[in-house]
Amino acid sequence: MTPPRRTPIWSTIAQSLRADIAASVYRPGDRLPTESTLASRFGVNRHTVRHAFRALADEGLVLSRRGAGVFVKSTPTDYPIGRRVRFHQNLSAQGRIPSKELLLLETRAPRDEEFSALGLADGTKVQVCEGLSFADGQVVAVFRSVFSAARFPDILDHLAQTQSVTAALRLGGVTDYTRASTRINAKLANATQALHLRVAEHAPILRTISLNVDSNGTPLEYGRTWFAGDKVTLTLSDG
Repeated sequence: MTPPRRTPIWSTIAQSLRADIAASVYRPGDRLPTESTLASRFGVNRHTVRHAFRALADEGLVLSRRGAGVFVKSTPTDYPIGRRVRFHQNLSAQGRIPSKELLLLETRAPRDEEFSALGLADGTKVQVCEGLSFADGQVVAVFRSVFSAARFPDILDHLAQTQSVTAALRLGGVTDYTRASTRINAKLANATQALHLRVAEHAPILRTISLNVDSNGTPLEYGRTWFAGDKVTLTLSDG
């Protein structure tokens, strides 16, 4: 009698991780345990764990990021770029839960490109807000928003209170604004961006440089945003 064929250990590991993903133990965007952790857990070498990861990657369940680990693959978030770009509205319209984390609020002298884009007078300082944007609790972008300190002396307080550019501008007397320009190019993540976006250093990311204006065409906000390329799909729209 032929003995039953044994299931390869790597297949058992893959099935265990597959079940954990299906049970939402690991959610889209979460990092899976490291090779060494899983090797200790299952009593195997790291090569066997690597084989299991490859099997899950072939199924489209996980994504390996060099230097960062293996992550549960998530469906990229569509992010429309048109005349009215609103982070919270864009994500809410897709059934995603938007949120932000502010990392920096400061008043400083403008950089050359900020001075030019905002049409500032000599000696005018800028208000700067930097932070992270999330969709369903997963970080999708690092952003920097810059405003004229002369026009918006209290906007940093408003941003800290609302964590929304639209709401902060409204408190500053701006009821509506539109996108005057957006430039998109590919960049390589530096160490800080990689840490925030949970990608490997030098991984490809998307950068947008944008300018928002009020109803009179006066510049309001000069922004730069760095998107994790596998988490966001930038789409052009007329809205």
